[in-house]
Amino acid sequence: MRPLKSDDIRGTWGTLLLPIQPDDSIDYMLLTEEIDRLIEAGVAGIYSNGTAGEMYNQTEAEFDRISGILAERCERAGVPFQLGVSHMSPMLSLERLRRVIPLAPGAVQVALPDWFRPSVDECMDFLQRMAEVASPIPLVLYNPPHAKRVLTPAEIGELARAVPALVGVKVADGDEGWYERMRVHCSGLSVFVPGHHLATGRARGAGGSYSNVACLNPAAAQRWWRQMHDDPGEAVALQGRIEGFLEQYILPFLLKGYSTMAVDKLLAAIGHWCRIGSRLRWPYRWIDEETADHLRSTARECLPEFFSAEVLCP
Repeated sequence: MRPLKSDDIRGTWGTLLLPIQPDDSIDYMLLTEEIDRLIEAGVAGIYSNGTAGEMYNQTEAEFDRISGILAERCERAGVPFQLGVSHMSPMLSLERLRRVIPLAPGAVQVALPDWFRPSVDECMDFLQRMAEVASPIPLVLYNPPHAKRVLTPAEIGELARAVPALVGVKVADGDEGWYERMRVHCSGLSVFVPGHHLATGRARGAGGSYSNVACLNPAAAQRWWRQMHDDPGEAVALQGRIEGFLEQYILPFLLKGYSTMAVDKLLAAIGHWCRIGSRLRWPYRWIDEETADHLRSTARECLPEFFSAEVLCP
């Protein structure tokens, strides 16, 4: 795949979730099926090895196999893809990067070193080294709210000026003031925000989302993206219902101490668009599929657009 520019990275991208078996192994047959369902759903692109993809809990051999499967399926279908090379260790991130270069992803996603809070200068050194090795493949910076260093808009802009290969960021958004600061400091970047904020985020300048909403149903999430252009008022209204469902029925699991990857897999199990399952890899707790089955009728009532025949994958 040709390297992506910032203007190429837009819309709703689907995350690759790991189908984990009871013995903690990865079901690669189901992984391939999941990729095919995402392709059929028409998402703008697919990425691997984010938090929801349990990038922190793979052997290096597993990482290589996951990356290779995604690259092969997306290349065959002509679908843009990004490979996440993030790891808590910067040296392992660098090694992962070197190994995925022959797979020619459109971009690679990287997270900052995460054992000790890096300074801005250390962030810059890290990204410059990664960019040199990745060239001509561009970088997308994954800077989640739980990172040791959560960057400000001004800091992101400083890094982007120092590292021209940085074409996008995946961040938690903020209020209108935050979006204004991003417009001032990060105008050349593709800014991706949380999926459940995408309608208002797009209106404020966001380029898209590596979407938790796509975990519930990727085809419906993609239709919602198009609705943001065709009928922005209705798209914002749907965002309100999405946020309401998440706040009432999903947020309580986070408050009980479950991880964000647990609730992303719960959403996929509720949407039931692929046989991914809700199990996480040891030692993290997951939410059982009986709970997903119980919540499915509620989700269908709150968000019928996500369960209509038009968005159900074969």
